[in-house]
Amino acid sequence: MSNNADLSLLNPILEKYQSQKGVLITVLQEAQEAYGYLPEEVLSTISQELRVSLSRIYAVVTFYAQFYLTPRGRNIIRLCRGTACHVRGSNLILEVLEETLGISEGETTENLQFSLETVACLGTCFLAPVMMVDHSYYGKLSSQQAKTIIESYAQPGKES
Repeated sequence: MSNNADLSLLNPILEKYQSQKGVLITVLQEAQEAYGYLPEEVLSTISQELRVSLSRIYAVVTFYAQFYLTPRGRNIIRLCRGTACHVRGSNLILEVLEETLGISEGETTENLQFSLETVACLGTCFLAPVMMVDHSYYGKLSSQQAKTIIESYAQPGKES
């Protein structure tokens, strides 16, 4: 599953941490920031340059939920599934989001516009039910409001 990643994006990151010890997670974080996820070629290059086995890198990447091995959407939707949100209907909002986007929780739309995630808590119970799109919070939502918000992001020119 090779995507022929542009490794020139990785070079400045590797140069910055050249010959430093204990930088694997930092390098992975910066590489993911540059690519949006961690392509195989990027992990192989990091393995070679940092002299860390590829199996060790995959162990780190799969252990931490912050790392992604597949492309992610330009807009990340996070729907709270905490108790306050759940009792106020977040499950219905999830159904509408999945239907509207044509994907399930944990997936990314084919056009890479949206990734849909659920989270245990967004820490904004007073806004329940609440979702985030990128860094913006939307609270006291109905299913229809959530659908309208997502549709507004799908319009040309509306991205974070």
